[in-house]
Amino acid sequence: MSKFTGTGVALITPFNEDKSIDVAALESVVNHCVEGGIDYLVVLGTTAESATLSAEEKQLVKQTVIDTNAGRLPLILGVGGNNTAEVVSELKTSELSNFDAVLSVSPYYNKPTQEGIYQHFKTVAEASPIPVILYNVPGRTASNMLPSTVLRLAELDNIIGIKEAAGDIVQAMYLIRNKPEDFLVISGDDMITLPMVLAGGTGVISVIGQGFPEQFSRMVRLGLQGDTREAYDIHYSLMEVIDMIFEQGNPAGIKAVLKAFGLCRDTVRLPLVKADSNLQTRIAAFVEKNAKLV
Repeated sequence: MSKFTGTGVALITPFNEDKSIDVAALESVVNHCVEGGIDYLVVLGTTAESATLSAEEKQLVKQTVIDTNAGRLPLILGVGGNNTAEVVSELKTSELSNFDAVLSVSPYYNKPTQEGIYQHFKTVAEASPIPVILYNVPGRTASNMLPSTVLRLAELDNIIGIKEAAGDIVQAMYLIRNKPEDFLVISGDDMITLPMVLAGGTGVISVIGQGFPEQFSRMVRLGLQGDTREAYDIHYSLMEVIDMIFEQGNPAGIKAVLKAFGLCRDTVRLPLVKADSNLQTRIAAFVEKNAKLV
């Protein structure tokens, strides 16, 4: 079984009111996830607002997570972009000894062809000293990494899986059916995580998982064991809050959840804005009512 089987969490970056990094809150979120049964942590992904962090701030986030985790869970580092040479440079110059893999998003904005996507990741895989997990999220990148491209990349030694976040269960099932045996197909969409797991997926890299780690990780474990009835009970109990956390964008929604749990502020950096008062109220009410779902 892979160390990336089960539930991973795409960690947020908590901020103080002045928008500086709230180190104590980040420590609290990491401990909340570890103690809640999460299987691994993803550092500096999209949910971390990494696009708005300076190099020094990224280093602070990485070191805080490394120190707080203290070797308890495997760590994945987000290293991606739409400039292949820059991604390669980051991989070659970063200290990666504390990380078990990198998560690399398909190039955004440029809208490369499928061959361009293949050549980008082939170059990234060759440059990376640790395994690479692809990240397909067409809603953010404006291009879909087709299963045929993913399956070509799956033949490369250093590419071990994909975070599949196209929101298309048929595309995910095609990947699961045709992938090499040891290639990981990881859900990148909280709402269809359980169907993907039951179809043969490896698990999830989740957003809601850091709000409700015990419940969400239990749902995934039950799904992996084929215990569909209890797994779906948990899935349906969380559907409302999963919808809410993405209603006004990520990570504004999950930060509102974590604020309701008293773990961090809901501060985000422009161009993002925090969830409005109506959504905050609804999220807080859900948390108060459902903090102990199972």
